[in-house]
Amino acid sequence: MSPSEQELDAALAAAHLPALVLSMVHLTGDPGWLKPEWRPTYTPLARGDIGVPEAEQARLRAAARPVIAAHLSGELKPAPTPGPELVRQMMDFIAGTEIPAGYVDFLSDELALSGDSSKTPDWGEDERRAAGSMKVLVIGAGMSGLLAGIRLSQAGVPFEIVEKNAEVGGTWFENTYPGCRVDSSNHMYSYSFEPNHGWPQHFSTQPVLLDYFRGVAERYGLRRHIRFETTVEAMDWDEAAAQWRVRLRLADGSVRTETATAVICAVGQLNRPRLPDIAGRESFEGPAFHSAQWRHDVDLTGKRVAVIGTGASAFQFVPEIAGRVARLEVFQRTPPWCFPTPHYHDDVPAGMNWLLEHVPYYDKWYRFFLFWTATDGLLPAVKADPDWQGPPTAVSQVNAGFREMIAQALAAQAGERADLAAKIVPDYPVGGKRALLDNGVWVRALKRDNVALVTEPITAIEPAGLRTADGALHEADVLIYGTGFQASNFLWPMRIKGRGGRDLHATWDGDPRAYLGMTVPEFPNLFMIYGPNTNIVVNGSIIFFSECSVRYILGCLKMLAASGARALSSRAEAHDAFNARVDAANRGWAWGAPQVSSWYKNEKGRVTQNWPFALVDYWRATLAPDPEDFEFDKATATVA
Repeated sequence: MSPSEQELDAALAAAHLPALVLSMVHLTGDPGWLKPEWRPTYTPLARGDIGVPEAEQARLRAAARPVIAAHLSGELKPAPTPGPELVRQMMDFIAGTEIPAGYVDFLSDELALSGDSSKTPDWGEDERRAAGSMKVLVIGAGMSGLLAGIRLSQAGVPFEIVEKNAEVGGTWFENTYPGCRVDSSNHMYSYSFEPNHGWPQHFSTQPVLLDYFRGVAERYGLRRHIRFETTVEAMDWDEAAAQWRVRLRLADGSVRTETATAVICAVGQLNRPRLPDIAGRESFEGPAFHSAQWRHDVDLTGKRVAVIGTGASAFQFVPEIAGRVARLEVFQRTPPWCFPTPHYHDDVPAGMNWLLEHVPYYDKWYRFFLFWTATDGLLPAVKADPDWQGPPTAVSQVNAGFREMIAQALAAQAGERADLAAKIVPDYPVGGKRALLDNGVWVRALKRDNVALVTEPITAIEPAGLRTADGALHEADVLIYGTGFQASNFLWPMRIKGRGGRDLHATWDGDPRAYLGMTVPEFPNLFMIYGPNTNIVVNGSIIFFSECSVRYILGCLKMLAASGARALSSRAEAHDAFNARVDAANRGWAWGAPQVSSWYKNEKGRVTQNWPFALVDYWRATLAPDPEDFEFDKATATVA
């Protein structure tokens, strides 16, 4: 195509210039584009500031213009893929710093410049032949379940997906509250092999995300493998037959038992709403619902609305409803940390989308920029210093500085409302709880004349409203719970029994653990995606973890096919040693600090959610399963 001069100028004006520089290296084969004066110097939490003088930016755009035009006219083809040494220089350039040597192979794999990735199944003919007799059941057709289906299909493994909802998408199908959107940049919150060059916003809304996952399901032909409105009630391991017997509740209410060689649980962590344990909850006379089960039939216009909770969901829907209700009271137990993100609701410029689509490798390097700056680059700010002698509001000197920067931003938004500033700045360390992305709409909503932020504890829910500890009754017409999910109840409410009738939930006893978040001893051929200790706090997109997990699970199935074994399960020694390392490491971060309480910790005080190491560590740990970590059952199966 040949864009007009105006279109090309608009695209260059919208470009992330460091990514543009690297695209020019690919097109020309000339490393001379990596000029020191064009190398970025980033400011923390200031995404648009690349630290390059305006005059140099203009010079860069002018130099890139004829190269792009020559490529579009067909006069210039991309040069051969740069060698490892040049790729390393390019990584350092766009990161604005020297990337540690231990990250290079990991980041090179993420880039997949040649099109190859360790995450794509690579099965030989013998393994594919052996896999033909398998049947894998995937539970869930959300982001992780669809990913599992794609990789199983690529490996030639027969599979079926069961989904409790009537459509794919998981959380993006279920959560339809006003303002619902992703809080990871969409150019990173997407499958690495399925980029979307047309995201309308940097952080897209729920309908857009649902359309993305629907499109993926269509492109990979997954719908013919999915049984919708089907719930797994129970799974029992049949030792004699070496297979799972799975009891399904179908859409018509009937029950059917089916068998599977292996089961992949892709049910997510945040899918079972949690309601607070407050006396009188059932007595409220008006409509009451959880944000994840939004009542679109309830018109909030002119109503008195009470919202319990100030977590991620409330942070999004409160500004959306504040302008149409008569009175809004938001009941807060602890405030969230809010990272300044001015572009949180911004559209992606049309010129940026054009570059992503038409300039070779621009999309890969832009994603790489987001990946590096929004992942392990933030970890030092939330690392606990064991010798820290400062206040409990921080866990290190670096953490204290990070805290001060964000606290000042929040206080500035409160402005003359000193009463509000005192309520919205947290007293726990940054990184202790899930942080939210802030472009100012939250505080502006709280400053409205018809909105009040209530910090008095709720003592009871009554027919007419909420009673607080100071004795006041806060009357309401509608009650909305923004109180999160039962995150620590992994795989609940399914009943799962492994070898010898061992019950998984009884084994866990309220404290879920798994080897690498995926396998549990004595539960053969059972795998989890987004299992215990695979969540992230400040470093990255959960899609990255799911892609690593699915690669590992496919590796286990490949190992099963190659070995001729009928079952495998993780060794107790490997499982226990791994979890001991996880527990020790989690205590070294802000979220593991003893003064912090959050949904990351279970009722026993253990962090069951979070991965306490760098992303590179999970990538490396999940490259391929180690046979030494597993027990294999090579006996001949009998068919019952």
